[in-house]
Amino acid sequence: MTYSVDVYNKEGKVVSKLELNKELFSEEKINKTLIQEFYLLQLANARVAIASTKDRSEVAGSGRKLYRQKGTGNARVGDKNSPVRRHGGVAFGPTSERNFEKNMTKKARKLALNSIISLKAQSEALCGLQLPTMEPKTKDALNILANLGLQGQKVLLVLSEKTEGIVKSFRNIEKVKYILVDYLNPRDVLNADKVVFVEGALYQINKA
Repeated sequence: MTYSVDVYNKEGKVVSKLELNKELFSEEKINKTLIQEFYLLQLANARVAIASTKDRSEVAGSGRKLYRQKGTGNARVGDKNSPVRRHGGVAFGPTSERNFEKNMTKKARKLALNSIISLKAQSEALCGLQLPTMEPKTKDALNILANLGLQGQKVLLVLSEKTEGIVKSFRNIEKVKYILVDYLNPRDVLNADKVVFVEGALYQINKA
């Protein structure tokens, strides 16, 4: 099964329909395993090791033996930095040197992203927009969203290039995020209620 995308103008009227390339976007091409792998990769690679502890060599304190080895009747003991003592180092605690990074081939990432776009097309959460340029006015951007019936929805606006007027018009609207087509990622696409491709970006992803 192949998909088609409606392309709207600023007034919210359908001006054309684009057939998505069936070699890239179709029900048969959807691979949910790759989607999950790419999504987890994005989360893992953005993760920062916050929890960090000091071992006995890093905590402040003298390395002097607390008391002599024999003759006290007590167990043998080392310095006060020992993990068994209060305020000593941590034996097996987490460190900031942990690496959560995952890897995935470029081809697999492309297949996963195409699968996500296919799912969005399947659920009719994908559309095109004729918007070559515009004056930087948030009011005009709100009118466009209203004409498309997208008020209050989480919208991902995909641009082919960073156009100042479009960026300044949409960037302050709540629940609306813009992104360049080259930076499409699973988290942003999956989290959006509607993915709106400016016409140039739509043609760009449709190339084999």
